[in-house]
Amino acid sequence: MLTVSATAPCHPDSAPFLRRRFLVIHNPVAGACRARRLRAVLDALDQRFAAEVTVQGTGGRGDAEAMARAVAPGAYDAVVAAGGDGTINEVVNGLGARGGMPPVPLGIVPLGTANVLAQELGLPFDVEGMASVLAEGAPLPVHLGVANGRCFAMMAGTGLDAQVVERVDPRLKRLIGKGAYVTETLAQLAAYRDTRYRVTVDGVVEEAASVIVAKGHFYAGRFVCAPEARLSDPRLHVCLFPGAGRWNAVRYIWGVTAGRLPRFPDYRIVPAERVTIEGPEGDAVQGDGDVIARLPVEIALAPWTLPMLVGAV
Repeated sequence: MLTVSATAPCHPDSAPFLRRRFLVIHNPVAGACRARRLRAVLDALDQRFAAEVTVQGTGGRGDAEAMARAVAPGAYDAVVAAGGDGTINEVVNGLGARGGMPPVPLGIVPLGTANVLAQELGLPFDVEGMASVLAEGAPLPVHLGVANGRCFAMMAGTGLDAQVVERVDPRLKRLIGKGAYVTETLAQLAAYRDTRYRVTVDGVVEEAASVIVAKGHFYAGRFVCAPEARLSDPRLHVCLFPGAGRWNAVRYIWGVTAGRLPRFPDYRIVPAERVTIEGPEGDAVQGDGDVIARLPVEIALAPWTLPMLVGAV
């Protein structure tokens, strides 16, 4: 099994590298069960790899981003985001805001509801496996998307899914997990408003009732919207849902959950480098499961890559 340097490319001649210095950023209100899981991972890092771990707990929105942005060059071998997709997205934006400083690999301890990015990276969910990836895993260069200046790793979108993300009850989410999104989806379908979005894909104008701009192929867990999308691919995959109305919304939801969406004749996926979406001003744009922008929005690729730790190659 080959492991590689945190800053070196994944290449057979790369020298082995063991990471021992970690900054772990986590949300301390994530729940007692998740706190025990994180503690077990940290204990495994200590016992198996003699790791030096600094743990910083967040106190509110934006803290995780600020902590990641403040990381000094050479201070840590990796920054670990321990939490859900929202916490991870903040850390991604913080690491991306460090400008021309050497990139710090991002490690993930998935503690969220959907853990979409962890699923996309193929990360293990057992304690020993997570500790091994953090200490020995290979850095995968990930091409991020940027929506109005905010980074996202997996997807950004507007329409029904963004409305659900914006309005889901966080207390209900903590209680019943993914069920909170089902509940809010039903509420949004009951109050459905017929909205059309003007989508410009590399200069070509399209219209859609909903849009998802994908960087990875998983969506809302392990559902698939863009089968060919990969984090290491320097392209956006624009998923266009053209049919308006409540019936079409239900049809698309069934297509996603049943794994049949790519077979729908009216559903289109267009590779792109730059996308603009126009519609009702101020409509939410969700990115990685959180609201990251408002319409109108311009989405493009970040001019740099962020190394994310995956299983050793």
